[in-house]
Amino acid sequence: MHHALRKAAFFVGIVVALAALPCSGYSQLVRESTPPTEQPKQNNSSSQTPPGKKRASQEVQLTGEASWVDTGIDVQAGEHVVFTAAGKLRYADAKQDNGPQGIPRGFKDLLRILPYNEAGRGAVLGCIGDKDTTQPFLVGAQRDVVAPAPGRVWIGINQAKNDTGDGTYSVRVEVYTPLQGSVHAIVAKQTKSIPGVDQNLFSKIPRRVSDKQGNPGDMVNFLILGSEEAMQRAFTTAGWVKVDADVTNAILTGVLESLKKESYLTLPMSQLYLFGRPQDYGWAHAEPIRVAQSRNHLRIWKAPFEVNAETVWIGAATHDIGFERDERNNGITHKIDPDIDLERDYVEKTLTSTGLVAEISHFLPDNPLKEARTATGGSFHSNGQVLILKLAESAPTQ
Repeated sequence: MHHALRKAAFFVGIVVALAALPCSGYSQLVRESTPPTEQPKQNNSSSQTPPGKKRASQEVQLTGEASWVDTGIDVQAGEHVVFTAAGKLRYADAKQDNGPQGIPRGFKDLLRILPYNEAGRGAVLGCIGDKDTTQPFLVGAQRDVVAPAPGRVWIGINQAKNDTGDGTYSVRVEVYTPLQGSVHAIVAKQTKSIPGVDQNLFSKIPRRVSDKQGNPGDMVNFLILGSEEAMQRAFTTAGWVKVDADVTNAILTGVLESLKKESYLTLPMSQLYLFGRPQDYGWAHAEPIRVAQSRNHLRIWKAPFEVNAETVWIGAATHDIGFERDERNNGITHKIDPDIDLERDYVEKTLTSTGLVAEISHFLPDNPLKEARTATGGSFHSNGQVLILKLAESAPTQ
């Protein structure tokens, strides 16, 4: 633990030192690029009119103190949504006004909690669906996106709640229907059951994961059917990020993200075990700065069996909400939200918002887990149901 803290202190020192260097001081550093979060598809030409019929148009005023504004427009999967924004904002610490593209990111943005981590402060954002769970996207001055799933259209500003600007953006939102007969998106279908997902399958799946010593931990609360590529695409598109495997990787990633002036979100999570091995993937949804104490996160394992020739991914998702005492060693560990069904539902909402989920179901196994304690001693409760998601094997054509 002390060794890890020393490494963390070293990382902070490196970041501070790099922040003081001129750009030329680190311009020669090269890193392997991490694929960015996938955004809704857009036309190749920003001036090109979508091929369908315009069915809705609305102009919305977005004032500087706003976070998200409801446009009042609902769209269907596959419809084009065209945003055009104009206007200016001015922040108290800024040297000049900024337009809809926002202010170029600086090192101070590492300390800001922005809705969209990859864009500058003050940029115009869009969102289709539940604004609390759906991944936002950059609108800037103009954007044409294809709705990946049905939902309400929202517009917002990439800014912290306690750091708003003065000014107004005027944003026009136009909706165009898809061409008849074309397949632009997949709408997830709610089903009572999915072939092959039955009690026989769940007889092969432990109800809980465990720590290295075999102490029972988090509940297995979701299952995904689909290839590794489809699974990764769904999580990435939904705004989840892969977490770093260990502290050393965390330090390196933190430094490199700082050079890019992006907030660090991939703080490592501890290893838990299923089928005799640690998780194959760790995914997290978090806010910058608060990532250390609060984040939605999950672990996922590839099962040693298939369902109807499809790869099975078994996951345990929890929501870190703070810290508590680890009853095993009297150390400090994360405290999870005891109502873990909320995190299971969060996984469902974020992934189905992508248009990459074909079927949704829930399954109640024999001897369902209703109430228990984690490996560190924290309590949790559930209705015992396991979320089942069947993925589309290819992204919809746009």
